[in-house]
Amino acid sequence: MLTGFYLSALALASEGGGSLIDVNPGVAVWTLVTFVVLLVVLKKFAWKPILTALEQRENAIRESLEKAEKAKEDAQKVLDQNQVNLAKAEEESKQILNQSRAYAEKLKEQIVQESKIQAKKLIEEAAAEIERKKDAAFDELKSQVVEIAINAAEKILRENLDKETQTKIVNKYIGEITKN
Repeated sequence: MLTGFYLSALALASEGGGSLIDVNPGVAVWTLVTFVVLLVVLKKFAWKPILTALEQRENAIRESLEKAEKAKEDAQKVLDQNQVNLAKAEEESKQILNQSRAYAEKLKEQIVQESKIQAKKLIEEAAAEIERKKDAAFDELKSQVVEIAINAAEKILRENLDKETQTKIVNKYIGEITKN
């Protein structure tokens, strides 16, 4: 059928039937018939597969865009969550740092207090020991002074007094020393 169309078109062209602008009713009819046949063949065999392929392509593109949008939203959610987690982590680290500083300060104060208490206790013990040794030294000194005084008094009074008078004088002297 198409072959006939081409043959008639060639025959017309070879006969010198006119120019390209001239309208030839036979060619026009055959062109119209050929066009209609081509449309019917295309509609029957090619139109549905082409539309199906276009529709599938459109659906694939739509799904890809939806997936990309969903991925973008998911990525934004993850990013937002990461920022929230980072802010939380920073806040927690600040709290831990502040707690550590407070604990260190408290520990320092406790150590200083314990050191002061221990130093005070050592000073009190040293003062008590010094007082005990001073009292012991004073008692020993008193004993020695009393003995020296008695010996001196005995030597002096032997020449002047009797034993009874000497004892009274020594006891009186010892009483005066004890008051001091």
